[in-house]
Amino acid sequence: MSLAVDKYIHIASSPRSDGKIELVSGSFPERETFWANELKKNPDAPWANYVKGVLEQLLKRGVNFKGFNAAITGDIPMGAGMSSSAALEVATALTVRRLYPFSLSETGTTLPPSRDARGELPPVPQDEKLHFAKLCQAAENQFVGVQSGLLDQISSLFGKAWHVMSIDFQSLKVERTPMIGEAIIVCNSGVKHELVGGEYNELRQDCESAAQKLGAKSLRSVEFMSLEANKARLTTREYECARHVVSEIQRVVAGERALRDDDHRQFGQYMFRSHESSRDFLKNSTAELDLLVELARAHSGCLGARLTGGGFGGATINLVAYHQAEGFMQHMSDAYEDKTGHKLQPILCQIVDGAG
Repeated sequence: MSLAVDKYIHIASSPRSDGKIELVSGSFPERETFWANELKKNPDAPWANYVKGVLEQLLKRGVNFKGFNAAITGDIPMGAGMSSSAALEVATALTVRRLYPFSLSETGTTLPPSRDARGELPPVPQDEKLHFAKLCQAAENQFVGVQSGLLDQISSLFGKAWHVMSIDFQSLKVERTPMIGEAIIVCNSGVKHELVGGEYNELRQDCESAAQKLGAKSLRSVEFMSLEANKARLTTREYECARHVVSEIQRVVAGERALRDDDHRQFGQYMFRSHESSRDFLKNSTAELDLLVELARAHSGCLGARLTGGGFGGATINLVAYHQAEGFMQHMSDAYEDKTGHKLQPILCQIVDGAG
């Protein structure tokens, strides 16, 4: 389950005809310039790898672009686990589409969309958004080196205002359930979330290995009772990862039912249980994230809280009764600084439509 919030990556761009691409970012001092047909990593500007990875995938799919200038800015906290990398990837793909129109298919490109009288392109069709998501995932897997799934990219593209997305990664079907009347508040622990370091890839390897030993294509098709019955086939770490994933799938199904019943308090309880499972079994939490969840639980207005993103630092997401949002944010700020000595600035978010 995921949602899109009102934090953005913005790219201002202009085409150029010499085949060069020049990037500047409001978050990094390095200016990066390279040829469109020479996409190589630059250790002095690692942030540009997300852009280059997308450009590489576009070229592989037959998209032709000559070059461009781009200035990148945004208000997504970096290292907070709020999918800033996926947002940059999606923004890059949509920027190239606007400069050099193209349409994606499952295998490559099709007839490009036409501009209207004002020179604007139509929105990306829903079925084509999935191709954009897969392209951006491939950029992160193959160029950046993080073996991430499609969650972040799909969330960036398929979000709907005031709705929570439920994504089935077997069928790649996205369903949306309303969640109106509560506040979404993000609390950044200040511990930088970084997936390139390898921890995320190790988790994925353990999950894939567990599925293989259980005779399943993925843990998506493993039932909890079957996992327990075959526990002896797995290493301790494989079992822990598998237990989290299998039980989390059950919580997603139950959470979706709670939302349909408009039972936000029950939904929040599943959020708490989800964090506990991440902490005890997936082990991608940190002391700071655990503290944030416990501080949130102590406030009467908090319905649920859990870590967000891949963990290993970053932030928590909190479901809070809207009329108590201000008091909750003050409580979290004061209590976190009292416990850790670090200042916390909670972020009030609104659920919005995705990009495209």
